[in-house]
This record gives sequence, structure tokens and C-alpha cells, in this order.
Amino acid sequence: MEIKTPDIGVDHATVAEILVKVGDQVAENDSLVVVESDKASVEVPSTSAGVVAKILVKEGDEIAQGTPLIELESGENQEKPKAEAVEEKPAPAPEPSKTTTVLQEKAKPASSSTSKVVEVKVPDIGVEKASVGEILVKVGDSIEKDDSIVVVESDKATVEVPSTEAGTVESIAVKEGDTIQEGVLLITVKTVGGEAPEAPPVQVNKIPAPQASHSNQQADADTQPAQNKQPAGEIEIIVPDLGVDKAAVSEILVKVGDSIEKDDSILVVESDKATVEVPSSASGVIKAIHIEVGQDVRQGIKIATVEAEGQKQNEAPQKETEQAPAAQSEKSPATPKPAEKSTPASESTHTEKLSKAQQAENAKVYAGPAVRKLARELGVLLAEVKSSGPHERIMKDDVFAYVKGRLTEAPKVVEKAAPAVKSGLPKLPDFTAHGGVEEKPLTRLQQVSIPQLCLNNFIPQVTQFDQADITELEAWRGELKGGFKQQGVSLTILAFIAKALAHLLKEEPYFAAHLADDEKSVLLRKEIHMGIAVATPDGLTVPVLRNPDQKSIKDIAIELGELSKKAREKKLSPKDLQGANFTITSLGSIGGTAFTPLVNWPQVAILGISPATMQPVWNGKDFEPRLMLPLSLSYDHRVINGADAARFTNKLTKLLSDIRSLLL
Repeated sequence: MEIKTPDIGVDHATVAEILVKVGDQVAENDSLVVVESDKASVEVPSTSAGVVAKILVKEGDEIAQGTPLIELESGENQEKPKAEAVEEKPAPAPEPSKTTTVLQEKAKPASSSTSKVVEVKVPDIGVEKASVGEILVKVGDSIEKDDSIVVVESDKATVEVPSTEAGTVESIAVKEGDTIQEGVLLITVKTVGGEAPEAPPVQVNKIPAPQASHSNQQADADTQPAQNKQPAGEIEIIVPDLGVDKAAVSEILVKVGDSIEKDDSILVVESDKATVEVPSSASGVIKAIHIEVGQDVRQGIKIATVEAEGQKQNEAPQKETEQAPAAQSEKSPATPKPAEKSTPASESTHTEKLSKAQQAENAKVYAGPAVRKLARELGVLLAEVKSSGPHERIMKDDVFAYVKGRLTEAPKVVEKAAPAVKSGLPKLPDFTAHGGVEEKPLTRLQQVSIPQLCLNNFIPQVTQFDQADITELEAWRGELKGGFKQQGVSLTILAFIAKALAHLLKEEPYFAAHLADDEKSVLLRKEIHMGIAVATPDGLTVPVLRNPDQKSIKDIAIELGELSKKAREKKLSPKDLQGANFTITSLGSIGGTAFTPLVNWPQVAILGISPATMQPVWNGKDFEPRLMLPLSLSYDHRVINGADAARFTNKLTKLLSDIRSLLL
């Protein structure tokens, strides 16, 4: 069987990495490939279990929804359960006869009825199974086609499922927490107006064959030419789900009068996690911009008004053929919008129960939108909640249990509710009598870094200094540099240092560990993920180099170049900034002889690198010029002793002086 690309949220993406090879045994939901777009990187899971028979794509290929990825050979043990699953399903079996019934039903209403009850089922959501995280409608609600009706969650993603029909919700067939899959009934909708009676056979074919909808539009075009030429309408572009409650507008990429295409980036927003470009949901001409640089925005806020050109003209005839009263169909989408706008407003009042630092901590925890909303309303720090869901996902019941438990310990709640993250310095004096001041705001990146930097007030930090003789290493780098440059790769000394450190951290795991909250134990990490400090015009940011111990120096050099470029272009995603357990910060060729870098909590160590200089070194007979690299290792003294730090830097200097030691 062929495993195809599910809906990945963009029209096209590039295959960045293939995670399987021919002959591999894969289980359902195992990741097959990593695909990248200019917006994000996504792992695509297998929708079935079996053995990889053939790989149909290669790295660098452009793919879209429905593109075949691999051919999977199912063994007998996989095929039997599948056959049984088909037999156990009573609903899909009579599908042909059900289609016939639909044909008959659609033929009759042309002459008599004007409404019908339609079932809305789970579409292809890219995974075999998911759980219902939140139900967004209730019985009696009026909904439009493509309005979101439920939020479903898997271990890969959280997705809003849209309605395939417009009308009134008659019944809801699922409840929160249910496990669902493609084809499961979600709701029933009573549609109003029925379908156009002119050409029932063509409209019936629209169910099994999507091409018929085009011929249906062509038939309408022949009979109703005036309607096809109706003017395009205005569309409001709103802020999508950014993954955080609030973000600041750092740059507006369009202006009034610009022509834009769907998915073109229209503004850049910044949070304490990342900088994200927000795409347009429609094509057309910008008529108005409703936000300004520096403004805090959240999901649902209006960004701009777009005069749709081609898109609206194509949609209008389709709406008129599917719904008889055109005037009512135009008014009905406008009805729910005020309710949607009021939601962010009400959320904002709840959000104030948590500080920005607490909201940032909540954003790191694995939970669905409904749970996050509940946490905001109740003022709950999700990091303190014990999870019961799969893959440590926090469920609503976990939040309620946490609140119930805390209510019985009222005094403790008060004590923990106000963590001291500010420096505690006194208020600044008035400088009016001394020439006055000119106030210039810090960049967004600098502002969100302050609470993190203040955590160093609670870390007993010591810095160990050392020097590494990199004369031979630099000579070897000089030999390799030209060949790497021809391949478009910048080979810096940092790539060698990262490789040597990754090797050393395997031997000295305490330097890549974390002090437990109770300060009675140390949490040793099973993988190495290295933060690399990058200076940008807006301030310092620290993207993460993943598993450098498993990569060659060339691979590390390539990835360092990519991370630096993404940081400077403000294209780092939240995933790019999370999970590090050791950090390197380098002054490059700026200058200086040594410095004391700050430990980046919750890490316990950070290595600072100053510019290398030629120095006279005594070899036992005379002085000879050697290229010496200053190293500054800062560490949390609660976890690491001074002798351990001295031993660590000494080992590192030996590795850098003779990189061949890595092969032993």
C-alpha cells in the first residue's frame, strides 16, 4: 500500500530528511520523513504498520497533500486485523447503497422539501486516531461551511476540524476525550434551502466525484451569467493560532494598496519563544491595516481588510447554487463574527490572572487549546500540573484535580503565587536637575530576556578559566576551509569545539544535567542538545544544535550556518529554541581575553570562548609561538565542584590540541 502526504497545512513543502530505509519495519504513527516549508518543519507519520518496500521520494523533493511517500508491504499479522476492522465497521459497509439513497433523496427534494439533515464526519486528519480535545459548537448553533466544530489532538499535533456543511447543529455525536478516526460521525447539521433544483444529476455526482462540481459551476455559468460577474467582496484577515496568548507586532510587511497572494507573509510577530511570520488567508488588494508596530496581538484580532479579486468571484456562484436565498447566505457569515471577536476580549480578562513569565512557562507544556484556555481562566501554572494523558499531555481533568488540591492548601497558594523575578532594585532617581533623559525602548527580545537573566540571582555561579593550544587544529581547519567553501559551507572553529564538547559531555554528564526542584537530586539528560548564542541586531538569541555527538564536523558546520541565518532573519520557530542542556557563547573576533558568561537556567554550565591569540609558550628549551584559545567555563556550584570544572576544561584543552583523540 502507498503511504501518502496528509494535509500538512501548506500547499507545498520540501523533503528535508527521510527517516526510514527499504526493509525497515515501521509501526503505525512512526515518523517517515521530515518536511520543511518557510513556516515550519513537520514529521510525517505512517498511517499503517508494515515493512518499507519502496521509498518514492528523495531529499529535496517538493511534495503536496496526496503525494506518495513510501510503499508499505503489510505482513500477515498486519493484514488480518485490517480485514477484521473492515468487517466490524457496520457503517462503511453499505456505503454504495447509502450513495444510492442520497441520489434518491436529492432527486425528491427538488420538487418538495427545502431542508435536510446531513452528517458531518471526521475527514482525513493525517493520523489513524486522535482524541477530541474540545467541542466548539452546541446543539442549536448556526454554523457556516468551514467553521471549526471540534479540536482533535494526537501526539503529533492539535487540529481544528471544519464543518463540510452550513446550517443548524441538530445533534453532537462525540464528547470530549473520545478517540476518533476518519469517517466517525461528529455532528448532524440541518441545512437550509437545499440545493439548486435545475440540475439534480450533476449535483448528486458532486458527492463521489469532485470534478463534477466544476461542471456544475459551468452549467450555472451558462444559465446565470450575471451572477458570475458580481463584484468581489472584502475579507477580514485575522491573527491565527500563534501557540501563545500574546505576541508583539515587530514588523508590518505590507501597506495599503499592495496586491498579495494567499499565504504571503503580511506581518512579523515576536514572543519570548520565537519570531513568526503571519501569512495572509486570502488573495487580493490591501484596503486597510488595523494593527501597528509594537501592538500586542492575540488569536482572532483583525490584521487587515483585503479586497478579494478572483477568489471571491469563484466562490460566489458556488454559494448561490448551493443555497437558494443568496442575500441570506451573505448575511449569515457575518452573524457569528461578533461572537468570535468577543471571545478574545473575554480571554484577555482571564489572561491577566497570569504574568507574562507564567504564560511563557505554560507555553512550554504539552496541552491542547481547551486546556490552555482553562488554565488561563483559573490562573493555573501548567508546569505544576501532573499529566495523565498520552505522551505526558495535560488533560482538563488534570487541571481540575490540581485546582481542587490547591484549594485545600490556601496558604501555600498565596506563597507560591508571586515568584520574585525582578531584581528588587530601588526606583530610579529623578534626573531632571542633571540634564534630563531620553527614553528609548529595549527591543522585544531584550525585554523578554530580562526575567530569564534575573534567575541568575538565585544561582551560586563560579567561572573557571583555561587556554587551549589550537595551533595544529587551526592549521587543519585552514586546509579544509577551501574545499568546504566550494560546497557553500563555512567551516568555523566553533564546529570543532561543539564536536569536542559533545564528546566530553558524554563522559561528564553532570555538566549537561539539571538540579531537581527539591534540590536533593540531579536530573541526567539522555541526549545532548547544545544552545549556540547568536548575536542579532535585536539582541542575543540561543537556537539549539540537536545531537552534535551523532553528527560529523561537516554536518555541525552546515547546521550552525543555517541556525545563524534563521536567527538573523527572525525565522526561528519555538522548537528551534527549546531543549538545550549546555550552551556555548563566543565573542568571535570582537576582542577581549576572558569573560564570565551567565549560566542559562535550568542548565548548570556554559562555555565562553574569547578570540584566539598568538602567545609565546615554553616548550622546555625555548619559547615558541602558539595559537592559544581562551576558555571561560561558568557553572552552578550547587551541582559542580571546582575540581570537576578544572578537570573538565583540562580535558577539553587536550581534545582541542589534538582532535584525533575523538577517534580513540
